[in-house]
Amino acid sequence: MRPNEAVERALELSRADDCVVIADEASTANLRWAGNTLTTNGVTRSSRLTVIALRNTAGGVAAGVVSRSAVDAGGIEDLVRAAEADAAGSEPAEDARPLVAEGPAAASAAWDEDPAETGIGVYEGFAPALGEAFAAAESADRRLYGFANHVVTSTFVGNSAGLRARHVQPTGLLELNAKGAGGSAWAGVATRDFADVDVHALTADLDRRLTWGERRVDLPAGRYETILPPSAVADLMIYLYWSAGAQDALDGRTVFSAPGGGTRVGEKLASLPVSLSSDPAAAGLQCAPFVVAHASSREESVFDNGLALGATDWIRDGDLASLTQTRHSAERTGLPLTPPIDNLAMTGPDGGASLEEMIARTERGLLLTCLWYIRTVDPQSLLLTGLTRDGVYLVEDGEVVGAVNNFRFNESPVDLLSRLTEVGGTVPTLPREWSDYFTRAAMPALRVPDFHMSTVSKAT
Repeated sequence: MRPNEAVERALELSRADDCVVIADEASTANLRWAGNTLTTNGVTRSSRLTVIALRNTAGGVAAGVVSRSAVDAGGIEDLVRAAEADAAGSEPAEDARPLVAEGPAAASAAWDEDPAETGIGVYEGFAPALGEAFAAAESADRRLYGFANHVVTSTFVGNSAGLRARHVQPTGLLELNAKGAGGSAWAGVATRDFADVDVHALTADLDRRLTWGERRVDLPAGRYETILPPSAVADLMIYLYWSAGAQDALDGRTVFSAPGGGTRVGEKLASLPVSLSSDPAAAGLQCAPFVVAHASSREESVFDNGLALGATDWIRDGDLASLTQTRHSAERTGLPLTPPIDNLAMTGPDGGASLEEMIARTERGLLLTCLWYIRTVDPQSLLLTGLTRDGVYLVEDGEVVGAVNNFRFNESPVDLLSRLTEVGGTVPTLPREWSDYFTRAAMPALRVPDFHMSTVSKAT
């Protein structure tokens, strides 16, 4: 059964007062390699059907949510009844709001189209270039490791109020790690179709970093002028974005809570006029133009499924402009409705310099490659800790002079914004830590005069 037909059938079978059904169908193609040799490749398919049954009660509306994989035509009714049983045992939902009757016009018009698919052919241009990179690495006595993954997910959302909306989301990523006498170096990119992946440029950058790493310098823990490349900035800003829920801020739980009550919306956060924004239509970062919520949480609501999404500034010219909102939280806070969007971009003033230009202007400082194992220390200040990985380099008089030891860092991305001294040009990037969950990002490099390397890490 086609996904849109499964949605229609579930709605037809529903005995609930209202019902929302979400069908997701995905296909995946992947490649993996190690030691300059392709090790595995494969194609998989998966499907998931989610039924949200809504029951009117004297105290409001109760929701029952059940989601199952690989549901065939014969299993739809059992899924619907399970969701209704869940609703019968649930208390009224505080986020209950009228269902959305109509989604974006383009999403509604595509309702009857088939789900899209990917296949191993997505690597038609990429795979030969990767083979050439293996040969070059072998001749230079270096080893390449990594993987490429491409997923196309077709999502169909329908409800008993008349909503019908479809979205196709391609998501691709490449992670490439090189090892040699200069240690280890990493590069990663996000892509929609692999047609824009320049393997030669990636491996040339890895070769340059391994060459830098052939000279080693030990440094103690401390505060250093540091250039954070776009990937590291993405990991920090995505964590900030995930922590920017309006409801938690209003309840005094986060760094975005105002002393004495309320939120910090309107307050200046950054020392430079940077902006952090999301836009479903952003070129190269396109994502769903309507809300898709498989379950309710403090950040999203199943009642909001189908709500149209538009360009949203979270930070505008250095000021906190918005927090992620459901209709429920927007009513509580009195702020505009700004649901979360599945991409994120940061921009600074005047376009910004390239990473190379920022290095050339550095008298003495550190250049990072990426961050990993990021965890929260204090949600009230959004203090994070984590480790550097795959190359920390010492810059002196505008040139990289060698690689230094890894560090554990302790930094708050919110506090970091208040100490920026330079913002580079914005480029598409892949977060290292969060690439399993969030790939659509465009970030600049940032210069921080006193990035806190709290301890030396033994990781190599």
